[in-house]
Amino acid sequence: MIVPSNREQKHKFILSGGGTGGHIFPAIAIANALKNRFPDSEFLFVGALGKMEMEKVPKEGFEIVGLPIEGLRRSASPRNLLLIIKTLYSFVLARKILKKFKPSAVIGTGGYASLPICFMATMAKIPTILQEQNGYAGLSNRILANKASMICTGFPDMQTFFTKGNWLFTGNPVRENIRAIGLITNPFLETEKRTDTAMGSSTIDSGKQNEVTEIVDDAQKALMQEEKVSAIKKKAIAVAGARSKFGLDPNLPVLFVTGGSLGAFSINEALFANMVFLAESGIQLIWQMGQAYAKSHTQAIAEIIENQATLFVHKTSSHIFYAPFIVEMDQAYLAADIVISRAGALSIAEIAVVGIPAIFVPSPNVTDDHQTKNAMELVNRHAALCVSDDAAAEQLIATAISLLKDSEKQSSIKHALLRIAKPLATQTIATIIEECLKKKV
Repeated sequence: MIVPSNREQKHKFILSGGGTGGHIFPAIAIANALKNRFPDSEFLFVGALGKMEMEKVPKEGFEIVGLPIEGLRRSASPRNLLLIIKTLYSFVLARKILKKFKPSAVIGTGGYASLPICFMATMAKIPTILQEQNGYAGLSNRILANKASMICTGFPDMQTFFTKGNWLFTGNPVRENIRAIGLITNPFLETEKRTDTAMGSSTIDSGKQNEVTEIVDDAQKALMQEEKVSAIKKKAIAVAGARSKFGLDPNLPVLFVTGGSLGAFSINEALFANMVFLAESGIQLIWQMGQAYAKSHTQAIAEIIENQATLFVHKTSSHIFYAPFIVEMDQAYLAADIVISRAGALSIAEIAVVGIPAIFVPSPNVTDDHQTKNAMELVNRHAALCVSDDAAAEQLIATAISLLKDSEKQSSIKHALLRIAKPLATQTIATIIEECLKKKV
């Protein structure tokens, strides 16, 4: 009898996480990686009714069922009694889902939506793998940690939250097109990691070996230098192409600013007040203002550009590109010298993989102030700069201009970023899940 290999077996996977894109995207990325490894397997997502995962997941081709669970109010509220009832009912439904679907493994990517199904999976001794995106672990993952098979973290040094030791710093999943940009923007990464060729000594005496080693080393160094020159040229061409897509001058510095898909008031206001100053300083701008600010900012920006046409509009290029939402984020990263961004875990993962120096403005409106903790993880490793939300009006643009003028600082930040970048995070997480399947833990 021929026993099929692990990858030929038909597995069933439940993935759960939601409420925000920061929990949904990793779940979808992991599902796609597992689908590539186990093509005949079945997938079921479990989310929270009425939340964005109920719309996003089906668009990616996966089935999803919703639980009536909601997040508890952190302050005392009469509604919490109803929410507790909904939560308990969600646990009952989760148990029924497990009995009916019979998953080989359950993967939770955080958020309150993941708690019932992952908790019931651990009770049923089903391999349960968690993925924690942030530097400050979420409540659901903290509750589940000790019973989980393995926890894949987006940040190092998570032992404070996961004391059992069943965790591994894998990094957070990044989009494939972003990972591809990282290969362009960091052309030296692979060549610099090569080891020198080891010379055997069985047929060469020591004097001759030293001589031959020097010849080989010189030849290898010459080859690496040639590859570096070629990579630099390719990068320059790619950057110029990306800047032309946004109508920018390929020879002037570019600041990319994003406050996320909805936008960030503090970032937008700082930029709006300094548009002319940036243009006068010879700094070009790619600005994703966010859907929430499309109406209020688009016309006002257009009027400033019209009144200062000699600064912003040139024969072959403009000094500014602005839009409520930028689809080609990979090209924006490629075109930019530095980026201003919120400090969401997935944004940080992408910025690290691309290796672009960043100034983070953490959102003050998130649970446990986790964006500040995310940003400080990088700041403490000299891999980013940080400006608080309430200081953005006074400090943000000055900090950006200072960084744009300091090529040594940019280089230092870039190298620190690349030391913590995890471009193969999704594949690593899939491998961990595969190992848990083999061990049935």
